[in-house]
Amino acid sequence: MVVQLLLDRGADVNTRGGKYGNTLQAASSYSNEMVVQLLLDRGADVNTRGGKYGNTLQAASSYSNEMVVQLLLDRGADVNTRGGKYSNTLRLRHKPQLGPNLRPNPQTALGAVWN
Repeated sequence: MVVQLLLDRGADVNTRGGKYGNTLQAASSYSNEMVVQLLLDRGADVNTRGGKYGNTLQAASSYSNEMVVQLLLDRGADVNTRGGKYSNTLRLRHKPQLGPNLRPNPQTALGAVWN
């Protein structure tokens, strides 16, 4: 995997910049669980702010990826962080394009954040 190779060769896991602000937010927004796990294992800061969604938890939540959200919550992602495209993670439950069938299960991590 290219990301692992770059990290093995010294790439900084917390480098900031680009549309998503950092690599963890980009991987989270694309629902790439394997890359998210790798970045977290290598010390990526789960609460770094900035980028398109404001923070990594908003990026993952905006695409309803419960597995990525769970990984982020397990590593201490702050559900109350403000800023970004939706102001905060809790406002995502009002996204009009998410119909009732796409709402997260309340028994899961994402459901707990949304409810």
